[in-house]
Amino acid sequence: MLRVLIVLVLLGVVGLGIAVWRDYRHFTDSPLPGARADATIDIARGASYRDIVRQLRRERVSRAAPLYWRVLGRELGVAGRLHAGEYALPPGLTPREMLRRMAAGEVVQHRFTIVDGWTFRQLRLALANESGLAQTLPGLSDEEIARRVGIDDGRAEGWFLPETYAWVKGERDIDVVARAHAAMRKALDRLWAARAADVKLDTPYQALILASIVEKETGRAEERPLIAGVFMRRLKFGMRLQTDPTVIYGMGEGYDGNIRRRDLETDTPYNTYTRDGLPPTPIALPGLPALEAALRPAPGDALYFVARGDGSHEFSPTLDAHNRAVRQYQLRKTP
Repeated sequence: MLRVLIVLVLLGVVGLGIAVWRDYRHFTDSPLPGARADATIDIARGASYRDIVRQLRRERVSRAAPLYWRVLGRELGVAGRLHAGEYALPPGLTPREMLRRMAAGEVVQHRFTIVDGWTFRQLRLALANESGLAQTLPGLSDEEIARRVGIDDGRAEGWFLPETYAWVKGERDIDVVARAHAAMRKALDRLWAARAADVKLDTPYQALILASIVEKETGRAEERPLIAGVFMRRLKFGMRLQTDPTVIYGMGEGYDGNIRRRDLETDTPYNTYTRDGLPPTPIALPGLPALEAALRPAPGDALYFVARGDGSHEFSPTLDAHNRAVRQYQLRKTP
C-alpha cells in the first residue's frame, strides 16, 4: 500500500508539474490581455525587472502570476537588461515577444513631418502640439533657438529641412529642430557644391533665400526650375524680383489673405517691388526640390510669369507678352 501511495503521489506531482508547465507555456505564447490597438506602456529609467512586472499587472496589461514572469525572464536571459522607454502593445502581442522587444529597445518611433513651405513660426506651432516631446522651446525667441542649434547670426527662417523625423517619447523638441537644421546644412552644402556654372549667387545662404521664394511661388514640381530661371535672369539683369510671397512675408500678421496695391507700394525689407535683389532672409522652409531648382534653374528667356488660375503659370520673355497674359488669365479678357 505504501508503494502504491508513493506511486500515486509521484504521479500526482508529475501531473501537476505537467499542468503547470502547460499553463506556463500558454502564458508565454498567448496574447496579453492588455494588448490592443494604440495601447502603450512607459517603462521608467532605472526600473527593475520586478518593478516592470508590477507595472504590467497594475496597468492590467497582464494578469499572470509574477512567478511566471520571473521564470520567463530567466528563460530569455533578459532580466536586468530591459530598456526604458515607450513600447507599443499591439493586438496579439505575447509576453515572450514583449520582453524580446524591451530587451532590444524597440521603443515606439513617432513621426514628425515638416511640410515644404512652412515658416519657422508654423514649425514651432506644430512642435508645440507634439505632446510626447519634452517642450523646451516655448518662451524662447527665434534668435535664441537658432543660436542653440548652431545658427550663429540668429536668423532661424529657412534653415530647417522639410522632411519626416523620428522621435521617441521623452525627447526634446529642440532635438528634432537640431536634426532638421543639420539635415538642411548637409543638403545645402551638397547642392551648392554641385550648382550649375551659370548660377549668379554668392553664397549658399542666398541660394536658401531664392529656394524659399521658389517654394512659395508654385506647388508644381515641373515649374520650380522655370520660376528659378526667371528670378535668376532678373537678378542678372538688375531687375527687381517683384514677387508677392516676399511682400506677404514682410506684412507679418498684418496679412489678411489679400494683397492690395498699397501693400505692393509699402516699403519693408521684404518688399521686392520696392527693393532690389533678394530679401534679407528666406521667407519659408524650402524643400529639396526647391533647393535643387534654385541651384540648377532651367535655361530660357522668360522674365515674367503669371498664374493661370489652375495652379500653373504662363511664362513670358517680354513685358508686352506678360501684359497680354495678365489680361487673359487675371483680368479674364482676350488680347
